[in-house]
Amino acid sequence: MEPVPDRRRELLDRIGERRAGVAAYLRRIRPRRDRLITTSIVSSALAAVLTAGPALGGRSFADTVGRALSLRDTSAVWRLLCLGALVVSVVAVISTNLAESRGLERRVNAAEACKTELEGLATLLEFGRLPVGDAAELYRQYVAKIPFVDETTPHRPGGMSAM
Repeated sequence: MEPVPDRRRELLDRIGERRAGVAAYLRRIRPRRDRLITTSIVSSALAAVLTAGPALGGRSFADTVGRALSLRDTSAVWRLLCLGALVVSVVAVISTNLAESRGLERRVNAAEACKTELEGLATLLEFGRLPVGDAAELYRQYVAKIPFVDETTPHRPGGMSAM
């Protein structure tokens, strides 16, 4: 026996709230993930550039840079380039490790997948293609994959949690 339509509407509302919460989470976390990835890539490239000049140009490169910077001692050029490479390498390592230690990519992927699953679930529920009890169980399974995404609104006592 199918529950009364109010239960279907209540579950649809809960799914909508959760989808909104996931969308808000993604809007907040994607830019952070993207900044860390971009910082890592740019820093790694800069480290390569800073080491490529001396590696490929040798002493003549150091002499040219030294003259351009009005430095009499070419060893200062080498030190500056090595220090710059060290700094940007450390920035690249820190950016990469921050992204990985927080599992940003994994979390973004899980949230995107859950958002898609919830959208499909809502569609099946709206068109009556799925009993409310089965839909509630699928809802529980989907949101269990994203415990790091907070719910946007508290649910009313005696609501869907009683299913």
